[in-house]
Amino acid sequence: MSTEIITIFLDHNLRIRRFTTGATKLFKVIPGDMGRELSDIVSDLQYQELPDDAREVLRQLVVSEKQVDTVDGRWFSVRIMPYRTLDERIDGVVMTFTDITATKKLEAELRGAGENRSLEEAR
Repeated sequence: MSTEIITIFLDHNLRIRRFTTGATKLFKVIPGDMGRELSDIVSDLQYQELPDDAREVLRQLVVSEKQVDTVDGRWFSVRIMPYRTLDERIDGVVMTFTDITATKKLEAELRGAGENRSLEEAR
């Protein structure tokens, strides 16, 4: 199984600069959306704070990382980092989205198995 990392680059005004083709799995984006604000784009993520977190990364120049789910039950690790040019200028943010659904399902299964074992031991 290959792991695809979805990537979106935003400028200082949180306008889309570019994105990988996989971004269409999370965002309703087309090539014509270049230059549009991220907040104008519909997303499957249940993460309304995404634009605010991106602004905070730009303000503090500190990486933000969260695990968020989607409306259809998938889970993603979302990482927002300052985007630096070759001459070390901050030129916006880069956001990466890694599908962690399988890991979350395994965690839930293990948690469920642990709870079942505790219930059996309590009897």
